[in-house]
Parts: sequence; structure tokens; C-alpha cells
Amino acid sequence: MCVCTGKCPGFSQMDIWDFINRVRIELPVEYGFIHPQLCEEDGDRFLNDYLKAHRKVVIGACAPNMQRKMFRDAFAQAGLDVNKDLTSIDVRDMTTDQAVEKVSAAIAKMEDIK
Repeated sequence: MCVCTGKCPGFSQMDIWDFINRVRIELPVEYGFIHPQLCEEDGDRFLNDYLKAHRKVVIGACAPNMQRKMFRDAFAQAGLDVNKDLTSIDVRDMTTDQAVEKVSAAIAKMEDIK
């Protein structure tokens, strides 16, 4: 999850720590983590390292089209296709329950595609 520095009003309805803990515990994910701003240089470095394992990635953050634009270089450097290997979902202006449900639905859809 990317939280736009943690100050974005779009995340004010959500308890981000409860959200990430529920994702880690309730959903079939390998990792759950929060980054303050994936679109910044340290976010690029993080994605470059993380994507070396060629994992499928779900990022809950801002608009999916913005995520694809911001993260395409990191995915390309890892030999991945941002349009195939990233499931980007917009979780702004959602409650914790709504965001967990949206991630759950995205994971279920990914599993159906396998």
C-alpha cells in the first residue's frame, strides 16, 4: 500500500495499520507492507529490489492509470510488464473494510486468471 506520505486526505477514513494487518492475516498474500510514497526515488529503489523475485504485485494507492505511469520503469527494469504483472487498485476515500474487500476481490480475480 502506498499512502501518499500518510497525509493525503483520501486515506482519512481508513486505519492504514488495521488495513495492512488484515490484508497480511486474512488474505493469501506473501507480504503486506506500507510505503509512504512509492513514486519517489526510495520507492523506485524499493520496487527495483522487490521486483527482482518476479512476483505478481497488488498495489493499493491512487488511480491505477497513475500507478502504471509511475511504476512502469521499475517493472521494465525487472523484466516485468506493468500492465500484466501489476494489479493496481485505487483505495482512496474508502473505509478499512471497503479497502480490504477491494484487495480481496483483486486477489480473487488474479487467482481466477492463473
